[in-house]
Amino acid sequence: MIDELIRDASRRMDKSVESTHGELNTIRTGRASSALLDRVQVDYYGQKTPLNQLATINVPEPRLLTVQPFDPSSLAGIERAIQEADLGLNPANDGKVIRLPIPQLTEERRKELVKVARQIAEEGRVAVRNVRRDVIHHLKEEQSIGADEERRAEERVQKLTDDHVQRIDELLKRKEAEITEV
Repeated sequence: MIDELIRDASRRMDKSVESTHGELNTIRTGRASSALLDRVQVDYYGQKTPLNQLATINVPEPRLLTVQPFDPSSLAGIERAIQEADLGLNPANDGKVIRLPIPQLTEERRKELVKVARQIAEEGRVAVRNVRRDVIHHLKEEQSIGADEERRAEERVQKLTDDHVQRIDELLKRKEAEITEV
């Protein structure tokens, strides 16, 4: 019973770390990456659809992204969605392809991106702590385990939580170094 709860907690915490990692990858650094557009949702026939399901995203040069929609009629909606995503990118539409030149980051923009990265990391930490809270709540509700077993299980859950929070901190540290690198 206890091992099952802890395995479930570990799986859920791993998902939180992975989610945080994915969110951090969408933060723009100095170079082009198709992951920058992962969070962009396009209003396509009244339905919010991820951009990568509506278009091919390429990186032809280190400082340029191209977006080629499968349906040319969705070009204006994609362009609008990129502008609304507040990525600091200015789309250039030639009728078939949207080009997104990646501008050099200013010092002020780097500081803003570090703040955004820290916020994302904090959300990840909160998600991990929420899993810990749920598991401890279930442990306290369980009648079949004694106080000593409960305390040992709580210590295991806390160690698991600390490990996952440390992984998120390492992801944040790497992302901050990548953002501040000139």
